Amino acid sequence: MTPNPNYKQLLDNLNTAVVLLDHSFHILDLNSAAESLFAVSSKQVTGTQLQEYFHESSDALSKMRNASIDGAQYTKRKAHWRLHTSNHITVDYTVTPVFDNGEILLEIQPLDRLLRISREESLLATQQTTKNLMRGLAHEVKNPLGGIRGAAQLLDKELNTDELKEYTDIIIAEADRLRNLVDRMLGPRQQLELKATNIHEVLERVIAVMNAETAGRILLKRDYDPSIPDLPGDPELLIQAVLNIVRNAMQALMEQGNNHHPQITLGTRVIRQFTIGRSTYPLVAHISIQDNGPGIPQKIIDDIFYPMISGRAEGTGLGLAISQQLITQHRGLIECSSEPGQTVFSIYIPLDIKK
Repeated sequence: MTPNPNYKQLLDNLNTAVVLLDHSFHILDLNSAAESLFAVSSKQVTGTQLQEYFHESSDALSKMRNASIDGAQYTKRKAHWRLHTSNHITVDYTVTPVFDNGEILLEIQPLDRLLRISREESLLATQQTTKNLMRGLAHEVKNPLGGIRGAAQLLDKELNTDELKEYTDIIIAEADRLRNLVDRMLGPRQQLELKATNIHEVLERVIAVMNAETAGRILLKRDYDPSIPDLPGDPELLIQAVLNIVRNAMQALMEQGNNHHPQITLGTRVIRQFTIGRSTYPLVAHISIQDNGPGIPQKIIDDIFYPMISGRAEGTGLGLAISQQLITQHRGLIECSSEPGQTVFSIYIPLDIKK
């Protein structure tokens, strides 16, 4: 049985994906949202098995079958599906028996975009809170540091022996070091100077710097989309933001002794109708930085953009926080996904930020 033709247009106007199945999980019909979700056409899949287009688990199919037999509706939240396109998605779905012959109505609500927007809003809000906290902390730290340094300089003038002056030199040097650390935690102070910027020129500058630092020990690959138009940006700040990320990847690769083919791939793409926080932009530049290193420990991956968080023993935990701040100045965002053997940082920058 298929839906009454009078309801077909109504179903196609829903944002929720709707699939009608028979008792053997053959697809009888699906609406436009379901076609988009599974990347198929209704004519193409009618009569085929649902499980050809997604996989959750054998238990999930058994539960659907039992619901059909028992006539019991149920809803599952945040289910993870692997589609036939090899993409992974997170969905809420409801299984509803609709006819006595065991047919099933499957309603599917993709969550990835909603979860991503929620995660971005949380990240941006936390970043602003952290920035305000660091400004207050910097003020409280730098004032006494200035007094300590000044007192050490005055004391140095009163001392007559080099042995004692060595102690005042240490006090002055450590005060300067702490002041520089606080300045780095606050990030660059210069104002954004927007101009038409070729993102590939930014990446090529980063590659040149990294080749000089690594002397060819790490393979730096390019995966560019040459059609990306210039974006309104500050080249120097963008170089610093990307360089911090690439340098972190380089250091992780260099510390991993058993990686015989270390490589970092820098890629660019254009994304249409992309949401960053609560703003949707018609065109966004996507810069990806991927390495084949050991990965970021899962226990800190949600916190890596906070100051002083680092997965390396020698790391200061400031580079990524500064990069996030610089990209946020361009109304963009940095995200990260990581597993052993593949870490990907994704930078999103609107191609038109005049809003």
